Amino acid sequence: MTHDIDDRVNLFLRSLEAFDFTAARTMCTEAATVRQNDGQGEQPIEESLERLRSFTAGVDSLSYDVIRRFRNPDEVFQQHVLHLTGNDGSRGDVHAAVYFRFQDGLIDRIEEYVYAEPALGAVVPEPPRAEA
Repeated sequence: MTHDIDDRVNLFLRSLEAFDFTAARTMCTEAATVRQNDGQGEQPIEESLERLRSFTAGVDSLSYDVIRRFRNPDEVFQQHVLHLTGNDGSRGDVHAAVYFRFQDGLIDRIEEYVYAEPALGAVVPEPPRAEA
């Protein structure tokens, strides 16, 4: 089963890269849920995929670069970087830690924790100082 769920996660990510949200949905249980650290709480997979579909309207391409992956029989936890290229040629990266839980070979739950990381060489503004 370990290789099967690895293959399923890879196929799910490749479907998202191809903007094939219908194919991604078929890899999930009917009751699949997604939780992100964006303050929206838990939502059905359909809402999460629709949000991603809306987000990618201004995106020319996206690709996932998996940094590391750990697995149990019905779980995968991975760190990845989502590389985005906008329709205007702009580029950006989204770093994330993602947990996938499987039920009967289908994704049943996704937990995604995204964080921003400044680009190397970017000027990071200093925090405001309190006036004395």
